[in-house]
Amino acid sequence: MKCPFCGEENTRVIDSRPADDNSSIRRRRLCDECKRRFTTYEKVEAIPLIVIKKDMNREPYERSKIEAGVFRSCHKRPISVNQMNALVDDIENTVFNLDEKEVPSSKIGEIVMDKLKELDPVAYVRFASIYREFKDVNTFMDELKKILDN
Repeated sequence: MKCPFCGEENTRVIDSRPADDNSSIRRRRLCDECKRRFTTYEKVEAIPLIVIKKDMNREPYERSKIEAGVFRSCHKRPISVNQMNALVDDIENTVFNLDEKEVPSSKIGEIVMDKLKELDPVAYVRFASIYREFKDVNTFMDELKKILDN
């Protein structure tokens, strides 16, 4: 690691510990040349994920789209922001653990619905009504009957 102060390539790690979010390692380093200290963060490089949309267009995965859908579905429900963030983390982990470079948006949508169904049935129906594009009240009622039967 190059020293940001003098450009020397010989630096030593003098302390390592997990960063606050536990998703990276914080390293305290000392430059052998100028004796100054600096901090670096080491993080696993994620493989970019491509989402295949319904129209077969491809676009990079964006966590914010899942967050927006989950937050909209949980609006005015007794679900904390921490629960919603944990749900999005769980969805994201499930998607990335598929070990695929390209994932259809339909697969992601099904994962979101499964996780929402476990968290809150009303939030699930809200998400499903938009995701599945319910055309009329009968389609909506069919989905509600499925939930009530379980």
